Amino acid sequence: MTAKEVLSRFVPKHAVNYCDDLYQQANFEFKIKKTRQTKMGDYCYNPKTDRHTITINNDLNPYSFLITYLHEVAHLIAFKKYGRLISPHGKEWKHHFKEIASPILSDKIFPKAILFALKNYFKKPKASSCSDPVLYQLLKKFDTRKGTIFLKEISIGKSFIFNKRKFVKLETKRTRSVCEAVLTRRKYLIPDVAEVLSN
Repeated sequence: MTAKEVLSRFVPKHAVNYCDDLYQQANFEFKIKKTRQTKMGDYCYNPKTDRHTITINNDLNPYSFLITYLHEVAHLIAFKKYGRLISPHGKEWKHHFKEIASPILSDKIFPKAILFALKNYFKKPKASSCSDPVLYQLLKKFDTRKGTIFLKEISIGKSFIFNKRKFVKLETKRTRSVCEAVLTRRKYLIPDVAEVLSN
């Protein structure tokens, strides 16, 4: 299966050709991965084989997949141009992320609500779209996974399941909540937009 055929299964149809062009120009190994709790995608370079690899989770909705794909391609482009000395999500990466995302910021590709949030996000892109609660929640509406809710919907004092562990929500900060792991009694700051299972 060609990269274009793979992309056609995961990104909005009007973005397929553009994403395939990026793949052809950047020349990297492209892999689809099963769900990973800690990341939606990643980019790595193997100096022994001189090979660049981008992986993306297979459970992302088309809009999240597309944004993640561009995010990782921007890492590759920044690495090829500047090497290892730059910050992973520094000004060089931000520049290339904005640059390659610009051509697809269209209502032919994204619903208008997501497009508006994306344009705001790209004024100063962060390490993850999860870092922008407005954008993240809009993107989650297009997920097919059911049964989860956002942590912010859990009341103080109530328990929930996150990453297969049971927690109790203790208090809410600005964008995160202090939660206690039931088994270990250790406290953690968990983003309010994290997906959890009500217990």
